Amino acid sequence: MTNTPDNQDLLVHGGQLLTPTGLETTDVLIIDGLVSKIAPGQSPPEGCGTIDASGQLVFPGLIDPQVHFREPGGEKKEDLASGSAAAIAGGITAFCEMPNTNPATTNPAALADKFARAKGRSRADYAFFLGASPENADQLGEWEGVPGCSGVKVFMGSSTGNLLVEDDATLERVLRSGTRRVTVHSEDNPRLSERYAALTQKHPTGAAIALHSDVRDIETAMRSSRRLLTLAEKTHRPVHLLHVSTEEELDLVRERDLGDLVTVEATPNHLFLTAPECYMEHGTWAQMNPPVREARHRDALRLALVEGPVTCIGSDHAPHTAEEKARSFPGAPSGIPGVQTTLALLLTAVRDGWLRYEDILRLSVQGPIKVYGIERRGPLTAGIEGNLVLINPDLEGPLRADWLLSRSPCNPFIGRELAGMPTVAVLRGQVVMRGGIPVGPARGKPLSFA
Repeated sequence: MTNTPDNQDLLVHGGQLLTPTGLETTDVLIIDGLVSKIAPGQSPPEGCGTIDASGQLVFPGLIDPQVHFREPGGEKKEDLASGSAAAIAGGITAFCEMPNTNPATTNPAALADKFARAKGRSRADYAFFLGASPENADQLGEWEGVPGCSGVKVFMGSSTGNLLVEDDATLERVLRSGTRRVTVHSEDNPRLSERYAALTQKHPTGAAIALHSDVRDIETAMRSSRRLLTLAEKTHRPVHLLHVSTEEELDLVRERDLGDLVTVEATPNHLFLTAPECYMEHGTWAQMNPPVREARHRDALRLALVEGPVTCIGSDHAPHTAEEKARSFPGAPSGIPGVQTTLALLLTAVRDGWLRYEDILRLSVQGPIKVYGIERRGPLTAGIEGNLVLINPDLEGPLRADWLLSRSPCNPFIGRELAGMPTVAVLRGQVVMRGGIPVGPARGKPLSFA
């Protein structure tokens, strides 16, 4: 039996609950949408729905702190309904969406428009970033506290529209306006401009995709990250380095040793793909910014998940149409869909021995909470929201394209052998996904932040 559409009472019994110290066979009782009691052998109260989780893992609902759902302006690639359906199918019960839409999310009115679009359509809980620009740099501190706002996102390179903060003077203005952690895409735009101009001159009709990681080289990432960390230390403003792709940047964060002033994100893309093999096998479907690099970078990132300094994992879900991805490099857009496959890939990493279940909890639940100050989420304990995902660790097989719900078909992990799949998702005591299929109405609400 499961709960009725208007009942937020649910008993999940017999599963192995993931806690910060490991797995524990117990029951989870959710009353009025909140975790009420965790203890084995519970009986459901009258009218309470039940789920038999025997043989399954019970995780808190995961949080994806970096997605691009393309609405408004890019709905042919994705929208809030399709993107959140993919999220829920993959065990993600909350997401933070980026500002590089059309128009860009650079003011409270644009934020309000996104919240209006998400209401009644998003299947997962949601928050939206404000995009920094030279025009709004001095107002961001006033706007970052809008309810449901994830904070401020800075593009030091690879931006769209007016979302480019490439010089230190403007970046310092952004960092001095406000107090919340600033999230940064760190690539040096002046170097990018020079290197793309040289590439186009040498290959006017298109170049080999394997050159992507050469054009956007290690120094491109290091230059901007050095500048960012220097300004963070100067202004005492906390920053978050998105989708770090190089061993050298990890070493830089360790060497600078700025403590909680700097947090770091890794993506499954950079943890599970390597160059040049991914370009040979997948072509532009493996093209993303920053690029996939050689195996030593992947191995350094995997180690950094366990030993630091990586704080959290974000999918950087960035969908494009098949027609767009069919263009030759560098004309093809960068980015791949990934919100639905993050959890399954991490479960496979546990099977393969380089990650633990507790690491998934730390990186995909506790990490985003630490970075952004998300409230009412965390390991399942009494008093927090009853958001969870059931996982069958014995489900193995190749990733099937027909399981994926993103509008973009361009996922380079299709066909990869995976171990462990989400089977049920629960949002505030309501079953919202079963067997990879979203069920019931869209129940997402805005996230709240401390």
